[in-house]
Amino acid sequence: MTSAEGLRQPATQPASDGHTPDARTEASASAAVSQAAATPGPRRLSVIHQTTYHYDTPVEVAHHSAWLRPRDTELQQVQDWTLTIRPEPDAPVQQSRDAFGNWRHGFSHATVHDTLVVTSRFTVRLLPPPAGLTADGRDSPPWPEVAKALRYRAHVQQPDAVEFVLGSHFAPQHPELARFADSCLIDQPERPLLAVAHALMTKVHEHMAYRPNSTDVATNALQALRQAQGVCQDFAHLMIAALRSHGLAARYVSGYLLTQPPPGQPRLVGADASHAWVAVWCPQHGWVALDPTNNIAVGQDHVTLAWGRDYADVAPLRGVIRGGGSAPPEVAVTVAPID
Repeated sequence: MTSAEGLRQPATQPASDGHTPDARTEASASAAVSQAAATPGPRRLSVIHQTTYHYDTPVEVAHHSAWLRPRDTELQQVQDWTLTIRPEPDAPVQQSRDAFGNWRHGFSHATVHDTLVVTSRFTVRLLPPPAGLTADGRDSPPWPEVAKALRYRAHVQQPDAVEFVLGSHFAPQHPELARFADSCLIDQPERPLLAVAHALMTKVHEHMAYRPNSTDVATNALQALRQAQGVCQDFAHLMIAALRSHGLAARYVSGYLLTQPPPGQPRLVGADASHAWVAVWCPQHGWVALDPTNNIAVGQDHVTLAWGRDYADVAPLRGVIRGGGSAPPEVAVTVAPID
């Protein structure tokens, strides 16, 4: 299959396997998240993510990497994924997996062009979240026990989640970030891990004001904490860094969020956005996903794209070009229910 035809992931059976300038178009804290009661069965959504560059000057050579193919999870089955690139790359698109198991695609252009359009399309089948994960976290262990299990001990095999305890560029370990979370952890040493995670999610949500364009893709968690404003990338980085600063494992998840238009208004094509949230590691439940931007547990309105240590691992589209100027991309995302 040529890149002009797009890359397609065929429909599969349900899986049993255990935001770049592009990421700045995101779901805001004030977005009307769908509050429809969770259905007992699956939910199907369609997603279209289109990024367009109109360059200031012609591009002579370009090499791009894309993290735009969503991954299958225990709760998410991706169907009919395609990637379309205009102009057509000079060679077939290279598909591989990165260190975290995310799909990665590489493509290049050696012919002069002044516009680039990259479009990802797919449908997704989402199962309801597991029952029993309550905000009080009573069925999770005390957080100090989890932190202890993640600390290095000679001749003791550590959980795979340990790599997400280590600080990263956008979500470092830092005393100031630890102090921010102290009221959720240190003051309550017997508090269950998931109760801590929910409390910290709320603290981040209340501390941060959602303000588009108040930060950029270079803003890290410490800067976001001090500025007390940002977008979903900053909310996620702050929560992740605060957890890591207390020895807990947390990872960054990129994806999409289904939002609802105001009453009486039609759903607008291209008006949705890419999004980011947090997953916290719990020995009993694995990775538990929470959305600090909206102060909610992740459910059937959230579509997972990729995950990593922070935004730098999963930027939807990045590249190196010769020429082009500094024109920002135009991003349009549409998330819509199918059933």
